[in-house]
Amino acid sequence: MPLHSSVTAPASIDVPDMHCAGRELLSLALMDARNHTLHLLGQFEAADTLLEALANVPRQPEVDPPLWLAGHIAWLAEYWIARNPQRRLGRHCAANPVRLSSIEPQADAWWNPALSTQPARWSMSLPTLQNSRAYLLDTLETTLDLLHKSPEDDDALYFYRLALCHEDRRSEQLVIVAQALGVPLQLLLPKGVTPRDTLRLPATHWTLGAPAQGFSFEQDTGSLSVDVPEFEIDAQPVSWAQFVEFVDDSGYDRPELWQAEGWAWLQQLAQAEGRRGPRHVEQIGVASGAVMQTHFGKPTRMAGTQPAMHLSWWEADAWCRWAGRRLPSEVEWDLAAHTAARRGFQWGDVYEWVGTTLHPWPGFEPAPWGHQNDWAASAWWGQAKVLRGASFATRARLKDARLRSFALPGHDDGFVGFRSCAP
Repeated sequence: MPLHSSVTAPASIDVPDMHCAGRELLSLALMDARNHTLHLLGQFEAADTLLEALANVPRQPEVDPPLWLAGHIAWLAEYWIARNPQRRLGRHCAANPVRLSSIEPQADAWWNPALSTQPARWSMSLPTLQNSRAYLLDTLETTLDLLHKSPEDDDALYFYRLALCHEDRRSEQLVIVAQALGVPLQLLLPKGVTPRDTLRLPATHWTLGAPAQGFSFEQDTGSLSVDVPEFEIDAQPVSWAQFVEFVDDSGYDRPELWQAEGWAWLQQLAQAEGRRGPRHVEQIGVASGAVMQTHFGKPTRMAGTQPAMHLSWWEADAWCRWAGRRLPSEVEWDLAAHTAARRGFQWGDVYEWVGTTLHPWPGFEPAPWGHQNDWAASAWWGQAKVLRGASFATRARLKDARLRSFALPGHDDGFVGFRSCAP
């Protein structure tokens, strides 16, 4: 049975088409992803902050303990591959098939997200780093062995592709936790870019949606076709120089610029953390447009031409109101990313808020694993806001302009910024 009918197999493990990869490339990519996870855990261990920082990290809905994240990566692969006799059914697998036992007797109690809330994960008696590393290695070995025996078709490879995409997503979360804890990772931050003029795109008809072949997260299944009126959009995300003007104009002290829920969010932060500005920002240079923002434990001067980051949807919306602009809709962002690259549309340094609330597209297909995971889109329909693009911490194979992410509007711990449109 052919693997795909109309999709070319990816050329390497570092391209977005890995969601359609066959056994050989999947095997290499799974090893690469696991090596990356282990490397990040080693950075926590070297910084001697893995355990002592548990009491200091901000308790936010999107932040999980690093040891829990590491164990959950291995658990999901084992749960849906090694322990799942129906794994060859792929997306057609039952949501709760009869399962084999785990190699770790406490695996479900520790890492099944349906059995614990995120705040509770911080007080769990999780395995040691050494034991977590052993579980990661043992489950990978089993996954690779089963992959080698798997048929070469989309259904049979579905859960292996899920395991890869999930690990890449979760390892990026480990980078975000490292930022929250001040773990000194060696990652290059986005460079400043020369400001470009805004882009005007003509009216057209556009379809949102990723290709139907291969693996897709829930939020990317289905498609949505709409008529798009002519619009004007920024060529690049809002820079620090642009955002500093908003701060200098008392943007954080003017309730008329904020939605009521956003203003309440801001007041709560002021009381809890004493800050009136973006997360991790220590100093703001009004004249230069530069800011001093802590990155991985080190105060770092961010140039005025670098993209502003660690911004919530509320802050992005307030800036747009102040500037007489608006956030782009999801379809406007998608259209610009796919048709205006040669005209200067740049993305990929920071995730970007759009004005769209997360909802399923027509033709949405619930995933068998979605009902039990708080990171699945179906848990956040109608609540989360859509994020588009990728960040400097995203693995290359997930830098696909077609993919959508999401977060609650108060989320500001991630590497997230925004761009604007003319009203």
